[in-house]
Amino acid sequence: MEVKIPKEIRDYQESIFFGLSTRQFICSLLAVGVAVGLYFGLRPLIGSEEVGWMCILGAAPFAACGFFKYHGMTAEQVAWAWFKSEFLYPKKLVFKSENIYYKALEDAIAEGEKTPRKRKKHKSQPPSGNEQ
Repeated sequence: MEVKIPKEIRDYQESIFFGLSTRQFICSLLAVGVAVGLYFGLRPLIGSEEVGWMCILGAAPFAACGFFKYHGMTAEQVAWAWFKSEFLYPKKLVFKSENIYYKALEDAIAEGEKTPRKRKKHKSQPPSGNEQ
């Protein structure tokens, strides 16, 4: 007899119905409820083929939420993290580099700077102007 144990024991999910976990089963029921509600709500207004597509499009996000995982987070956790980062704690990150070597030698550089010297004329150059 062989018992399968996942490599990461925290990834274990108990299946309750049709091999689905509790979360997946609840999201599937919610998707079915949305589809039924859309069907009976839109059937008098538009044709049956369009209602079928609306039911699929309306129920798909709810069904996907039960199976969605991103970096170990569920769909609700991802949505909450996105909402916090975009609306509750928005920050404009500005990169400012810092030259530690320059800061350490800033005083020595300031002391070493001198006023610019005037250029000396070389003897090989003829004098400028009308001096003859």
